[in-house]
Amino acid sequence: MSQLQDSRSQHDGDQGEAIKGEIRKYLGYWYWFALGVVLALVAAFIYLRYTPKVYTTKAKIKILNKTKGLELPSAAFVFNRSNINLENEIEIIKSYRIVEDVVDKLDLTMQFFEEGNVLTTEIGDVPFQLLKTVSNDSIFTSSSYAIEVLPKAFKVTALDSNQVIEFPDFESTNTSHNLPFELSKSQFIDLNKYVGKVYIVQLHPLSSVTRGLKSAVEVSILGQASDLLELNFKSQSKTKNERILNTLIEVFNQDGINDRQDISRRTIDFIDERFGKLAKELDSIESGIKTYKQDNDIITLETDAELGLSQRTLAEQELFDIEQQLMLAGLLKETLSQPNSTSDLLPANIGLSSTSINGLVDNYNALVLQRDNLITSAGENNPNVMVLNAQISDVRANIFASIESYSKQLKASKSQIRWKNQKFASKVYSLPAKEKIITDITRQREIKQSLYLFLLQKREEAAINLAITEPSIKVVEYALSQGAPISPNTKSTYLIAMLGGLVVPFGIIYLLFLLDTKIKGREDIVRLNSKVPIVGELPKVKSEHLVFSDPEDNSNQSEAFRILSSNVNYILPVSNTGKVIYCTSTIKGEGKTYVSLNLSLALSSINKKVLLIGADLRNPQIHTHIDQDKHKPGLSNYLHDINFDWKESLIKGFEKHPNHSILLSGDIPPNPAQLLTNGRFTKLIEEAKEEYDYIIVDTAPTILVTDTMLISQLADATVYLARANYTEKNLLNYSKDLAETGKLKNVAYVINSVGASKSYGYGYNYGYNYGYGIKK
Repeated sequence: MSQLQDSRSQHDGDQGEAIKGEIRKYLGYWYWFALGVVLALVAAFIYLRYTPKVYTTKAKIKILNKTKGLELPSAAFVFNRSNINLENEIEIIKSYRIVEDVVDKLDLTMQFFEEGNVLTTEIGDVPFQLLKTVSNDSIFTSSSYAIEVLPKAFKVTALDSNQVIEFPDFESTNTSHNLPFELSKSQFIDLNKYVGKVYIVQLHPLSSVTRGLKSAVEVSILGQASDLLELNFKSQSKTKNERILNTLIEVFNQDGINDRQDISRRTIDFIDERFGKLAKELDSIESGIKTYKQDNDIITLETDAELGLSQRTLAEQELFDIEQQLMLAGLLKETLSQPNSTSDLLPANIGLSSTSINGLVDNYNALVLQRDNLITSAGENNPNVMVLNAQISDVRANIFASIESYSKQLKASKSQIRWKNQKFASKVYSLPAKEKIITDITRQREIKQSLYLFLLQKREEAAINLAITEPSIKVVEYALSQGAPISPNTKSTYLIAMLGGLVVPFGIIYLLFLLDTKIKGREDIVRLNSKVPIVGELPKVKSEHLVFSDPEDNSNQSEAFRILSSNVNYILPVSNTGKVIYCTSTIKGEGKTYVSLNLSLALSSINKKVLLIGADLRNPQIHTHIDQDKHKPGLSNYLHDINFDWKESLIKGFEKHPNHSILLSGDIPPNPAQLLTNGRFTKLIEEAKEEYDYIIVDTAPTILVTDTMLISQLADATVYLARANYTEKNLLNYSKDLAETGKLKNVAYVINSVGASKSYGYGYNYGYNYGYGIKK
């Protein structure tokens, strides 16, 4: 259990260290993150400074139910919209006809812009008087004009034709021109404040502006079960937004009022037409009574009404009502029989007692209005319009059939009542025949008079409905602009810029890390080959020159090699004779010659006799550090010539290191492998052990040639070089295999150029500064 807990603790610790290592990797590049954030914020500021500000304006309206509110006795004349279809209302609001009216009222075919140093911004108006002299219908192509305010004049440039005109004294009427507007100075604005400013005036065709506004206005239903509509418009000018939405609401409201007023106007026209006919008929009846009385010398009439007075009076009243209904039915039928009657509204509630006919007339009017509205927004060829036309025709036929049926019913009732009247009249046998004629004429006059008064009442009711027509909408909230622009959003822009300033450097650095396959330091080697010890980490230097020529040198590099020499001693076996240390690497350029030379000098600085042998016969490099001839006799000469004495070729290259000797590689031989295995190299090592405490051998790279493996059994320890930010990680597997298989003896890693990538946290810092050996 304890072992399991220890294992978990170790695993957690490893994870923590791994996380810290990853964080250190990126923190090493903190200046790139800081620079990225600063540049991103500067870019965001420039973007916000020169990007046009777009403002949004909203308005809310409620579609009213016209069955509520004031209802006169002629309530049937009021347009019924109890069933509100908000989708239809949205289409009407955005219809071309309504939007075109808004464009025409606000004169939106003309736009104004103020030209800045970088940005040209749309404005609501210019600071001087500008009168457009052309109608909207006469603008067929777009045109632009630049108006520059000079100290004493307006300078107008037609941007399409490059025509330039100046108007002295800020007055265009005194100069002949063909511009579509006139300019003058405003009495209330001092133009001296605007000298040097340039304003752009653009004129666009009415149709294109209307289509653009139609697509720009957004209308949506506010909520799920609501009869509220929200209107939304966006542009660079708050004033323009509010004017457009408020005017759109006004035009839409007036359009709905006009729809409902059409019925009242049609009723008034119908009644006015009937008034003329009734006046002629009443005049004719009055003239007939006068003529009849004059011809028959009748001044007063005495009648005997005692017998059957009540029955006859009731019968006459019923007959009077039936006659009135027959006449009204005939008037309605006459109206339906007129040409183009299918496109006109029918008078409603004119006094017919038939509820079915009245209901059909109301249904007919509603269908006509619905069809007319649909034609306005969708056109006459719309399938719904055709369906409505068919329904109107069916209702019209039903009205005809109902009038015919109702007339037959009235005539039958009239016949019965007349028969009853004749029965009652027979009782009044003493009434002269002349009295009967006068009574008939009087009854006709009363019918006409009653009908005249009835229609006069209906005309007044229709006039009242026309005058007090309720609005079609209720404005819940007039156009209101938001204070801050919706685009660009300052907070979001800066937030995105900060994130981008962090993400972009992070992505680049992550990609570089992902593509970087070089080792960086101790952690990489331990991760790949933990069984081989690391005996030294050498700091990065600008150039791999000799740094240990002075034994009293206290630089970081010198201290690093002193530590390396101490650590190497720990891995060497105990021996009374000289200890052999190989310095090798996987590939060329990892610094094995540089390390072998300085390691030998570090060992000699502690009063040890050291021999440095250049055993890299193919590519010798030691001579470059001590300014010796490359072809100076050395190891290759000894291996090839049995009479050659290697001691005679030794070099004392360093004045302050008397115990240090160097045996160069000599001439480059054609067969290095054969020379190294002919037995003389082994003899050399044995002889050197007798005279030197340490023999440092600079060997060839292991992956390129087999030279090092051929003589590896002679080494007491093998210092294997890996260079930070140079050696590929996969090459460590090769050195791992050499150590595990025993091809190299007692292998220990030395990491060269540590600190080449501080982002990985491998910065190397020696700060001993003990104060000894400091030269003043």
